[in-house]
Amino acid sequence: MADLSLPIREFDIPYEEELLRNPFSLRSWLRYIDHKRTGTLQEQSFIYERAIRELPGSYKLWKKYIDLRREKLRSLNPVQHQDQFEAINKLYERALALLNKMPRIWLDYCEFLMQQPFITRTRRTFDRALRALPVTQHSRVWELYLKFSQDVGGETAIRVLRRYLKLEPSHIEEYVDSLKDLERYDEAAVKLVSIVNSHKFQSIRGKSHYQLWQDLCELVVDHCQEITSLQVEPIIRSGIKRFTDQVGMLYCRLAMYWIKMGQLEKARDIFEEGITTVLTVRDFTAIFDAYAEFEEEMITTKMEMAAERESSDEKDPEEDLDLDLRLLRFERLMDRRPFLVNDVLLRQNPNNALEWEKRVALWGDNKEKIVETYTRAAQTINPKKVHGKFQQLYIKFAKFYEEGGDLPSARAIFDKAVKVNYKNVNDLAEVWCEYAEMEVRHDHFDKALDVMARATVTPRIPGVNPKVINFNDDTLPVQARVFKSLTLWSFYVDLEESVGTVESTKAVYDKIMDLRIVNPQIVVNYATFLEENNYFEDSFRVYERGIEIFGWPIAFEIWNIYLQRFMKRYGGSKLERARDLFEQALDKCPPKYAKSIYLMYGQLEEDHGLARHAMRIYDRATKAVADEDRLEMFNYYIAKATSSFGIVAAREIYERAIESLPDKDVRPMCLKYAELERKLGEIDRTRAIYGYASQFFDPKTQPTFWQTWHDFEVQHGNEDTFKEMLRIKRSVQAQYQSAM
Repeated sequence: MADLSLPIREFDIPYEEELLRNPFSLRSWLRYIDHKRTGTLQEQSFIYERAIRELPGSYKLWKKYIDLRREKLRSLNPVQHQDQFEAINKLYERALALLNKMPRIWLDYCEFLMQQPFITRTRRTFDRALRALPVTQHSRVWELYLKFSQDVGGETAIRVLRRYLKLEPSHIEEYVDSLKDLERYDEAAVKLVSIVNSHKFQSIRGKSHYQLWQDLCELVVDHCQEITSLQVEPIIRSGIKRFTDQVGMLYCRLAMYWIKMGQLEKARDIFEEGITTVLTVRDFTAIFDAYAEFEEEMITTKMEMAAERESSDEKDPEEDLDLDLRLLRFERLMDRRPFLVNDVLLRQNPNNALEWEKRVALWGDNKEKIVETYTRAAQTINPKKVHGKFQQLYIKFAKFYEEGGDLPSARAIFDKAVKVNYKNVNDLAEVWCEYAEMEVRHDHFDKALDVMARATVTPRIPGVNPKVINFNDDTLPVQARVFKSLTLWSFYVDLEESVGTVESTKAVYDKIMDLRIVNPQIVVNYATFLEENNYFEDSFRVYERGIEIFGWPIAFEIWNIYLQRFMKRYGGSKLERARDLFEQALDKCPPKYAKSIYLMYGQLEEDHGLARHAMRIYDRATKAVADEDRLEMFNYYIAKATSSFGIVAAREIYERAIESLPDKDVRPMCLKYAELERKLGEIDRTRAIYGYASQFFDPKTQPTFWQTWHDFEVQHGNEDTFKEMLRIKRSVQAQYQSAM
């Protein structure tokens, strides 16, 4: 305690008098202390001691007093000046006797003790602080306490962290790190297991559940010799089941564990298990590379040992045999790699037909394995979930037997293939076509026809009318719908044309048309086939059936071919029948398609009928064709009329054209009409046509017309007609300007 007998100076008297009057006033003591701030430490301590004697419960006085005393020791070594530091320690103890609920005093005291070489005393002081303060203030103490424990380390750090976890269980990762630092790996692993087994645990370091698993696996593998409380393999295997996207890494960890434990055969079993069970190429690659590296290291070690034995003339037959076996095993592992990768992809998706085909290719000339692979693929793949072309597997399987000269086996494969309920009908149709093609390749034409007859037979389904079966009805198996496959029928009819009779081919074509699965090309092919075999009337009936089935606009293409071939066959010998056909074609014909039929009709009349009949047809055409074809039709009509009846006959057609055509087509027609009349010397008629046409020509945008009229008047007109032309031009110009 400071000396309380220091003399009072003259300038201190007012403060002393005030304190005599009111010794319990904190403000008075603080003013006195402030007055003495330039004095010596002894003088300031004298005032502080007197103040705390009067006001022993004042936190402010104690804090300022202790801070003043600590400030003077800032640069001193606590070991060399232990007495002075001890004096401050006693001062803190005096303060805490009354202020033991003040966390700041405790924290300052603990921090001050941390500067001194008193580990046990400091730890006990922290413990006293925790007992004295309410639990709501403990977090402040623990922050400093943990820092102290980390600085101290050792068993002290472990025990402090263990106590802290009771308050804050989320800081268990720090505890684990401390255990690792102390090489207490077994306890650290146990704690990590408790973490990863808790679904509620949230890492304060932001680590995911998988990262914690990685830490655990790394710990138990790297320090497997020290782990005695845990069974490592079940731990890693549980991770393999839980983290399916990291299976490769976990298998490698498990194998490394057994390698470090010295059980190399067990490690090899783990590698084998991994490469034969993983589901992704990434995991497989990780395990396979680790496996290959393991085998290489073992072989390298064995070879070095063999070299040492050879240099020292020692012999060990067992070790030499072991080396040879390891070399063979490594070579076989490398050879197995493509098959193992293929296994991974098939485990991923056993319905992947492309991978099954690759597996067949991997076997090369091993016929037994090829047959086994095709058989497994057929048994494994779900036709409705297949990726790729399932039917190609059966086709290639059958070709395998065919190329080997075993046709009965190939037929047996095809017979199985046609019973599979494929994803869509075209797949089954392809199988039937390939079946028939195989028979054709071996000149078994009757068998090929028999195969196609079987393929196209109408199914008998109880309660279902075959005529109403929909080709795209997925509720029915493909075998019940394949008889409506146009691909199948097209192949069948081609086969009949090639090796069958005319009657059998006609029967197939008729069946296609009866089923109403025919397309325009089939109609044309059927008609052409009949025509080539001199069944002309039958071919014409086929065209008519096709037109009836399809209607417009597809009927237009059929009519085009039909009419041309009819005229080529009969020419003008059956003119009335030809006329009836053209009238049927034009009946309900859309204007868009009428032009070419009318032109063909008119040509027929010109070649074999009467010219006036042809003109009547062309006249009908100018009214029936589409608007965009009307100008062309009028020009054609005018040309034909002129060549047949002279220029004068074209006047009426020109006038009708000008009346019926749209404005954009009237303009060129008027100019051609005017030029015709001018050539005939009909000056007045030409002028009248120019006058009528003027309403369609804007002088600003179409000056060519007005220049033509101007030149005409200069050559054939007079002053009055020229003025009239100018008047009309002004009138038309004003009309277009007002319209704008």
